[in-house]
Amino acid sequence: MSTKNVVVVGAGIAGVSAGIWLLRAGHAVTMIDKGAPGQGTSFGNAGILASCAMLPVTGPGMISKGPGYLLDKNFPLFMRWSYLPKLLPWLTRFMSHANDADTRRIAAGLATVVTDTVAQHQDLSGNTIAAKYVQPSPYCYAYSDRAAFDADAYLWSIRQEHGIEVELIEGAAAVQEVEPFLGDSIGLLVQMQDHGFVLNPGAYVATLAEVFVAMGGKLVQEEVRDFDLSSGRVSAVLTTQAQYDCDTAVIASGVWSKPLMQKLGLNIPLEAERGYHVLYKNPSSKPRQPIMMAAGKFVATPMEIGLRCAGIVEFGGIEAPASKAPLDLLRKNVKTYFPDLECEQEEEWLGFRPSASDSLPLIGEVGSTGVYAAFGHQHIGLTAGPKTGRLVAEMISGQPLSADVKAYDPQRFA
Repeated sequence: MSTKNVVVVGAGIAGVSAGIWLLRAGHAVTMIDKGAPGQGTSFGNAGILASCAMLPVTGPGMISKGPGYLLDKNFPLFMRWSYLPKLLPWLTRFMSHANDADTRRIAAGLATVVTDTVAQHQDLSGNTIAAKYVQPSPYCYAYSDRAAFDADAYLWSIRQEHGIEVELIEGAAAVQEVEPFLGDSIGLLVQMQDHGFVLNPGAYVATLAEVFVAMGGKLVQEEVRDFDLSSGRVSAVLTTQAQYDCDTAVIASGVWSKPLMQKLGLNIPLEAERGYHVLYKNPSSKPRQPIMMAAGKFVATPMEIGLRCAGIVEFGGIEAPASKAPLDLLRKNVKTYFPDLECEQEEEWLGFRPSASDSLPLIGEVGSTGVYAAFGHQHIGLTAGPKTGRLVAEMISGQPLSADVKAYDPQRFA
């Protein structure tokens, strides 16, 4: 294998993972981001290493149900209506996959990059100072009763087809024995092993960046603007301040990858899902494990920095400030399920999940340009980031691939 000079654009979880695996393969690597490592979307996620997260939002029935969800002030899906004309072409393509065949196809694609997430994070961070942030644990879905769980039978059947094993715990008393944090309103708990969470996502990714630098990687805080493709292959990455010569480049900058892909002649149908969380600092209590509150559709994750509750989706682009209604609903749902929760301080956050119109990430070389895509993970960025980085490093190194990557072809929208 020949040593290559690689520039990685983006210092979120996918970018730092690619950087570390490329260094381990013997390449020279420069990682460039306009912000500090781990402070974008990688900072504010729910922190779950969700082996079960292979189901797209666009399940069967979404076309008929979607308008009602948007009009329901108590459903965690919001739209900034002024943005709808710009969103509509993407939304039309997105909703075209709301059928059984596409749901199963997308689930199979996502399962490849999520089901071994804990092992991938351990391989990435093992024997480094970042390992302390990775916490293997069960992951639970909380339902009011058996009927509510049965209503999601389609979703659970697909998870089980991809090897996700579940244990049902029924009755409020039995539920509270497993998870004392939950109240009497929860009558059934679905518990899955072989999951995990990150104790502090932002610090975890920042620490992985420290590992990258300690291994000999170069970290640069500048904004990437273009590529030199004058010879037909990338020979340099151009920032607002300098030029970085390279043999190969990786685009791993989340929703900001779209304009960079346009430099390569590809217009990717990529939109931002505006995701919110509220962090309850020094809470009066925390769950033992991450819990998805099924009816409220938010996750409560016990972190070293407090209790993070996340799960609202809003469409409205990346320019508008945070909206009040999504945060109000999130707080209302938290109060409903955890009425006795108290804390010293609450912290709000808004970030942008990069969502391709078919709910699958883009992983692989763009034609024969020497530029590789590693973005578009929607809700599974933290979960799938380490495997994505590993796959890209294997491609660049000419190594046998550890997974089938055909579903992630970055040219599939051409």
